[in-house]
Amino acid sequence: MSSPPNNRICFVTNGTPEADAAATRLKARYGDYPLDVADVVVALGGDGLMLQTLHRVMRTGIPVYGMNFGSVGFMMNAFSEDNLDQRLDLVQRTRIFPLSMDVVDTAGKTQTALALNEVSLFRSTYQAAKIQIIVDGETRLEELICDGVLLSTPAGSTAYNLSAHGPILPIEAELLALTPISPFRPRRWRGAILSNGAVVRFITREAGKRPVSAVADNVEFQNVLEVTIKEDRTQGVTLLFDPGTSLEERVLSEQFRF
Repeated sequence: MSSPPNNRICFVTNGTPEADAAATRLKARYGDYPLDVADVVVALGGDGLMLQTLHRVMRTGIPVYGMNFGSVGFMMNAFSEDNLDQRLDLVQRTRIFPLSMDVVDTAGKTQTALALNEVSLFRSTYQAAKIQIIVDGETRLEELICDGVLLSTPAGSTAYNLSAHGPILPIEAELLALTPISPFRPRRWRGAILSNGAVVRFITREAGKRPVSAVADNVEFQNVLEVTIKEDRTQGVTLLFDPGTSLEERVLSEQFRF
């Protein structure tokens, strides 16, 4: 009689032939369990799949271990079919928390979404966006004329935030990055680093003439009037990494690349 597995694994893939073929082999070797009884999720794909999977497990407390079948794989481990149980027993854990976004659109409808990487506002037409920025009830910027603006978590600071020339934040830092996207006025404003306890509110100016969309990771709302964002510490997700390749180490290393 065979001994029970060390970890009840739920495998998910990004749907590519290579990832699906690898999942078939891994399931035959290590078993495959439904999400509601699994101890860990093993995601075979790239950072997009990892982000989707983390949102999926956010309210379950199940940790996620990624193996890279994508292009970048910043949040993924190297792929190997061997010794998966032993690798899962030796992992380093990183806990991250989402931003909660409350949106009011121009029709007065209110909607909510969570973002593990960032909340972004974007102009929806050729017209530049005009956005007022309020932090903890105080107006800090009366009018930012721009393509958009984003608020990033430490985990998301090496993603779109970095591409927009925002700062890289250490994973355990209790900070958020507020970064403009192609600012026109004020031209020299490069953003701000805020406490993770800050409540940030964006108000769009001339919303009818200059429509703006708001995006929380992969959830988008059109024609927004106001967006309020704050970190939500009541729920979070756990990522698993092989020893020596933790997310903390990857974020630190990213600051010395050129």
